[in-house]
Amino acid sequence: MSTRTSRVLHRSLRETPPKAIGGEGIYLFAEDGRRVIDASGGAAVSCLGHQHPRVIAAMAKQASTLAYAHTAFFSSEPAEALAERLVGHEPGGLAYAYFVSGGSEAIEASIKLARQYFIERGEPQRQHFIARRQSYHGNTLGALAAGGNAWRRAPYAPLLSAAFSHVTPAFAYHEKHDDESDAQFVARLAAELEAEFQRLGPGTVAAFLAEPVVGATAGAVTAPDGYFKAVREICDRHGALLILDEVMSGMGRTGTTHAWEQEGVAPDIQAIAKGLGGGYQPIGAMLASGKIIDTIRSGSGAFQHGHTYLAHPLACAAALAVQDVIRDDNLLAQVKERGKQLEQRLTERFGNHRHVGDIRGRGLFWAIELVADRASRTSFDPALKLHQKIKAEAFANGLGCYPGGGTVDGVRGDHVLLAPPYIASADEIDQIVDKLGTAVDNVLRSVNH
Repeated sequence: MSTRTSRVLHRSLRETPPKAIGGEGIYLFAEDGRRVIDASGGAAVSCLGHQHPRVIAAMAKQASTLAYAHTAFFSSEPAEALAERLVGHEPGGLAYAYFVSGGSEAIEASIKLARQYFIERGEPQRQHFIARRQSYHGNTLGALAAGGNAWRRAPYAPLLSAAFSHVTPAFAYHEKHDDESDAQFVARLAAELEAEFQRLGPGTVAAFLAEPVVGATAGAVTAPDGYFKAVREICDRHGALLILDEVMSGMGRTGTTHAWEQEGVAPDIQAIAKGLGGGYQPIGAMLASGKIIDTIRSGSGAFQHGHTYLAHPLACAAALAVQDVIRDDNLLAQVKERGKQLEQRLTERFGNHRHVGDIRGRGLFWAIELVADRASRTSFDPALKLHQKIKAEAFANGLGCYPGGGTVDGVRGDHVLLAPPYIASADEIDQIVDKLGTAVDNVLRSVNH
């Protein structure tokens, strides 16, 4: 019999992580007594930090009344109230919310809704989806096929649908030519997307799917000005839908409720999750435009999809409380203010660092990319697993951050993502950058000698 320390299947099968036994604000407490700053909100999840009293109270109140009712029979007050909060004012034309248990489920629902919409419109030939390389849309098979994360896709490639194809990401640091302006880069990307529509047959494309700010796969990559307007125009011209994945970048993370608000476009379908419930309960949502739902309502009359825990009352109550706190405490303004501070501190600490090639992000969603050589933007040898070493060093020094590898092409490249809770103080932002700087320098010292 194999030796073991835990019956739980952890991410690493060779070691058991320390137990978290509590949390308060931006801190998590480990069983061994350590206090760790949660500088990435887990995976950009804990937007209000840990154990927020208003959210805990709302959960206790809902649990004492109704924990679960199946949506085949009942709706619930928290689900109705949360939907009204999110889409009652129909932002960008989004008029309906479909509540699931996480980001991957939200993307699966988005893909299926787009497909069903075209079937009911009498366009069953629309069965292709275009996404981008170096993207991440979830880990279920449909979402994995949509994503362009090469490392995550590789073992399951034979199982992934051929309905998905991928174009170049709006990743200026690596993809923009030295002699290109931002406008020329956007024009080239738009031409490539147009060419992909033509290759597939414009009438066979159901949707283009993208993250407004790319999350963990490439590290807080924002698109150049005008990119999403160009994408929206191409989709509209060919009658395809625009699906935006804001699972990581949405719900206030970039300083506006929706990241697309800063791009001057609105999607037909949107996926949200992490910042929706702040980690207090598992919840995600698909937001859909009125035109899509009205088409299906007047056709078959039902969305042909579902899960056991749709619109879970306790999850919806927790998410509604999270959104109440964000509104009542004016936290979007806080995200903008602290975001400027985070950008400034990162620039001060890493702007002239010989091994930091790029500092990028928006709001409280930032990343640094590590390079062996700044001039050539050459990555470190992937065998060094630099990002993993930085994660371990930072954690040992009381900082939880979210490093990633394969930043450039799925194999090469290292970055570190920061996504602090919206409640972080100015002093805590300073501490985060100081601790990250120490971790990066300590690891590079050991690697370079």
